[in-house]
Amino acid sequence: MNKLRIIFYVLRYFGFKWIFFRIIYALKLHLGYFKKNLPSSSWDEHSFKEHLTDINLADPKAYYEYRKKDAPNFFFSPEDRKNFFPFFKEFDKDTISPAIISDKLKKGVFRYFSRHEFQIGFPPDWFINPLTGEHAPNKRHWSEIKDFEFGDIKIIWEPSRFDFVYALVRTYWRTHNEEYAEIFWQLIEDWREKNLPNQGPNWKCGQEISFRVMAWIFGLYGFLNSPQTTSERLNILLQMIAVSGIRIQANLEYAVSQRNNHGISEATGLWSIGIIFPEFCHAAKWADLGRKVLEQAGKELIYDDGSFVQHSVNYHRLMLHDYLWAIRLGDLNGKPLSSQLKEKIKKSNNFLYQIQDDITGKLPNYGQNDGALILPLNNCDYQDFRSVIQSVHYLSNQSRCYNTGAWDEDLIWLFGTEALKSAVKIPSRDDLKAETGGYYTLRSKTGFAFIRCATFHDRPGQADMLHLDLWMKGHNIAADAGTYSYNSPEPWNNPFAHSAYHNTVTVDGCDQMDRAGKFLWFPWLKSRVTCHSDSSKGYFTYWEGRYNAYHHLKQPVSHRRGLLRIGDTAWLVLDRMTSDEMHKYRLHWLLPDMPFEWDKDACKLSLKTPAGAYQIQMGTFSEHGKCTLICGDKNSPRGWKSSYYSYREPALSADMTVCSENELFWTLFCDELYHIEFETDIIKIQGNKYNCNILLNANNTEQFPLIASVFTENSLQDNVEVG
Repeated sequence: MNKLRIIFYVLRYFGFKWIFFRIIYALKLHLGYFKKNLPSSSWDEHSFKEHLTDINLADPKAYYEYRKKDAPNFFFSPEDRKNFFPFFKEFDKDTISPAIISDKLKKGVFRYFSRHEFQIGFPPDWFINPLTGEHAPNKRHWSEIKDFEFGDIKIIWEPSRFDFVYALVRTYWRTHNEEYAEIFWQLIEDWREKNLPNQGPNWKCGQEISFRVMAWIFGLYGFLNSPQTTSERLNILLQMIAVSGIRIQANLEYAVSQRNNHGISEATGLWSIGIIFPEFCHAAKWADLGRKVLEQAGKELIYDDGSFVQHSVNYHRLMLHDYLWAIRLGDLNGKPLSSQLKEKIKKSNNFLYQIQDDITGKLPNYGQNDGALILPLNNCDYQDFRSVIQSVHYLSNQSRCYNTGAWDEDLIWLFGTEALKSAVKIPSRDDLKAETGGYYTLRSKTGFAFIRCATFHDRPGQADMLHLDLWMKGHNIAADAGTYSYNSPEPWNNPFAHSAYHNTVTVDGCDQMDRAGKFLWFPWLKSRVTCHSDSSKGYFTYWEGRYNAYHHLKQPVSHRRGLLRIGDTAWLVLDRMTSDEMHKYRLHWLLPDMPFEWDKDACKLSLKTPAGAYQIQMGTFSEHGKCTLICGDKNSPRGWKSSYYSYREPALSADMTVCSENELFWTLFCDELYHIEFETDIIKIQGNKYNCNILLNANNTEQFPLIASVFTENSLQDNVEVG
């Protein structure tokens, strides 16, 4: 995409005010504004006394007594340990105890993105990218360090989030072994020594600083009664938090301008410092500023249907964790956030619940996934969303939405043991119609389909319209590839954002939008759902949607996708491609790496899942397309998926390619072998469970659905309302 077109679209979608702000911000960076106003310094230049309203508290012993007796409320107090302890053994049953993570820290093994483990020493090298061996400079001002100058800066940042603090506190409260408190303080002291104020990569991002502050606060309360928590150590930690608050506030406006999690996280950081440390000179200002941004962001960035502006389930979880922390902290200290915001969070939590797999607690791996998990307070896998959904549900309803499990540990840390006595009221999962965000589901008794059909109101992260996830009996049969990395050598530089790796149809090898930058796609797509019948009725449900992705081609192409649920286990996907000229159409499906049988001639794949055999068959109506199946291609990202950041695993990539003007692809997912026959406008499907004839609409216009009616042995359903 040429620069003039990029400028046009930036003006169109972001507006002059936003562009003007970003130009001024870029000038500030170039002219050294931040280097002058937030200069590199030593810790000695930031005396603890200058941050306090009462200078008497500058005395370490006086402050230590204040913090133990008169400090504001946190989620728990040191005295709660005796109440929490009986539950830990149950939480650790059949799961991975936090002691494993904590014990590895002593050996210099740090956990990255809830998956990787790297030996970076103890105390660690805070500036190394262990994947590449690259080092970021720790003596350069943060404003002079580029995001991807030393590989993927997220990897360098990861240890400095201090998310290991949660494991240390959880282990300490289980064992009362003072060694874990000592590890915490040694890492605090070493980080302080190696990361001087405003120097190095770990001061670059206000969101990263906010996550670090949240972990430090958790550790402060978790280890407050430990003999290792001396008054001198307490003072240096509070000084570090105060300096962090100054840094967050100084660049908050930039975070807010991004219209994503950054503004919410940084507001949560300021809100937390302002409430927990009222003795700080800027506490009231930081709390007010944090409240203002939290309220405004909740109003603007959470859509009315509960979906979130970032089009990502993991960033959605991050947002909920931020608000869960902020709302609970405000309530505990008599500073509640608004009921309107709380209602938004309740609706947003229900959105995640509605797209969740009943059996595993997982969600579609949809949208950009950078591995963020800012409140790791349980033994669940990173992909299991039950902990956050349970906690926010309790916050909103004072009841639980799941039966007792490892995900409940969050409840006692955030709400106390009384939360575990609350009633379990399991909401139903129904077909989702989140029209603003563009998310839809169809459910059956054994699984569900998740479909993406959006008109973008905010910046898209991927070119993936009409992507379809399919879940059956706890297995993600048709899956999203994830993200892998935002900055790695080609071909692994955020490849899965491209259309070709999603479960949709691509045209002439093009993306649905043009990629204008690492996180920029233009023009933003417009989509429309033309049919969505009710899954609660009958054997059949039908959904259909379309979008305008390939209308910009010299010879435009229209893509419509129809999804028919047949009973509880079979799904028929129809993709109608329409144009006046010849194009290369490619239908793609990403499937789990399981034992399989592949019939290339029939384009039929039989998966041997733990829940039984499952069949996937593809075809076209005009000619036999060319089919391929690849698993873990050595030369490209095809046949791979990434469930954790910077981690990839093989997957089955099946596709069918046809050169044609007008084409109708069909894909049948089912748990038994079906016999399929085709006539001019009829699909006949015969099996042990279902025998049906699907009459296609002879009038191939957008005013008519792809399916006219469905005949079975016992019924006739007309007008595509097949529910």
